[in-house]
Amino acid sequence: MKWFSENATINDSRNAMNKPKCFIESGKEAKLLRSKLGLNQSEFWSRISVTQSGGSRYESGRNLPKPVQLLLHLAYAPKRQAAAMLKFLRQPETN
Repeated sequence: MKWFSENATINDSRNAMNKPKCFIESGKEAKLLRSKLGLNQSEFWSRISVTQSGGSRYESGRNLPKPVQLLLHLAYAPKRQAAAMLKFLRQPETN
């Protein structure tokens, strides 16, 4: 999975850094994690402000938008991975 579009500017200093890999890239992966955690859809998805019905659509195959993937990563990835992503996101952009 690529975190930035193919058209991202090369001058963005963050592009040169190692980008953390997203923990969850599909609704299928989210559903698997939710099951492992023993959470129902409302409990799992409300943590990132997604409705139960929206989460159900993602789990059924609807495309998981990158911002939702990012929120899932920050909410459910192991602390070390979530911290690495947050550190990456907080890096200042220089041109």
